[in-house]
Amino acid sequence: MKYRSNRTGEPVSILGFGCMRFTRKGNGIDIPKAEKEILAAYKRGVNYYDTAYIYPGSEACLGRILEKNGIREKVNIATKLPQYLIRSEAGIEKYFQEELKRLRTTYVDYYLMHMLTDVEAWNKLRKLGIEEWIREKKKSGQIRNIGFSFHGNTEMFLKILDAYDWDFCQIQYNYMDEVSQAGRRGLHAAAAKGIPVIIMEPLRGGKLVTLLPEKAKALIKADPKQRTAAELAFRWLYDQPEVTCVLSGMNSLAMVKENCRVASSAEAGSFTEEDHALIAKIKKLINARIKVGCTGCGYCMPCPQGVDIPGAFRCYNEMFMESKGVGRREYAQVVGLRKEPAFPSQCIACGRCERHCPQHISIIKELKNADKALRPLPYRIGTDVARRFVMKKS
Repeated sequence: MKYRSNRTGEPVSILGFGCMRFTRKGNGIDIPKAEKEILAAYKRGVNYYDTAYIYPGSEACLGRILEKNGIREKVNIATKLPQYLIRSEAGIEKYFQEELKRLRTTYVDYYLMHMLTDVEAWNKLRKLGIEEWIREKKKSGQIRNIGFSFHGNTEMFLKILDAYDWDFCQIQYNYMDEVSQAGRRGLHAAAAKGIPVIIMEPLRGGKLVTLLPEKAKALIKADPKQRTAAELAFRWLYDQPEVTCVLSGMNSLAMVKENCRVASSAEAGSFTEEDHALIAKIKKLINARIKVGCTGCGYCMPCPQGVDIPGAFRCYNEMFMESKGVGRREYAQVVGLRKEPAFPSQCIACGRCERHCPQHISIIKELKNADKALRPLPYRIGTDVARRFVMKKS
């Protein structure tokens, strides 16, 4: 297993175990199966295990397995504060103590503000006293590293990155999200501050394996190095020294063994020109399915009316590259839950964006199409209800 360092120089395995996708059995998690997978990863050197308050049964399962096998002190636990549920300072402590109890531990190695999509969510926590709370927890040793996980656009990521002295952060990043979400720009900005970056969705929930176009699968099969689609995606990430750890939701022993094999030989800077060319061809085939040729460059931004144009087009494209539900759910998450609305319906057709678009996209027209597709009536209602719940003041 290869390791990279956190801010204090402690080793972090470049492969992390994502505990959101444990196999379920009946009404709960198949704990014996999960135990075998966790121990297999541990024995191969994985020392970073990521869970969250809202992953059903995950924290309790992980805590039980680590305690039973006497390895709690030998691994890093990462879990998350459900900031979208917090209404008071007391609520912060309540959720944290519940997580410690579930995890059967007295401290958390890596604690994240879960799913920040807007800097206003952090500002709300600040008003509730989160910064003082963090200082006290770090002083007592109950929290060793503080960070945040992010879903949103690059500009918002940069604002959150600058809003606090973070110990680490977690972003969605893969070869298809190079210029969306936090993107390569966000990755490099964090690295420039000396902030370790944990990667989630390296395979877009497995879709960069299971939903590849047939021509892309053929290209991978013909690869003289005989790498799988998953291995290529992981090695693309490991090639970048700014990446600290890549999470994988491993739910089979075969997956654990394969991912650990790759993580035991991956080196930054080892991707060849031929390797990059292969990824470029795969991306081209995937992009052939897209509806709007938006590259996410951001030249159309900022919109005077606050519309997140790249975000709308990215999720609109995902409806055709992956599925309607995936695109709509992601749009509801990364755009719909912001404090300040950013929907295509806010467009007044001023034309500023079209004058600056290097791809010469008919943005005004396509925004209307995207809004219609991304927000059918049930999604509009659901997003409105969710916004009211999340933004509700204590």
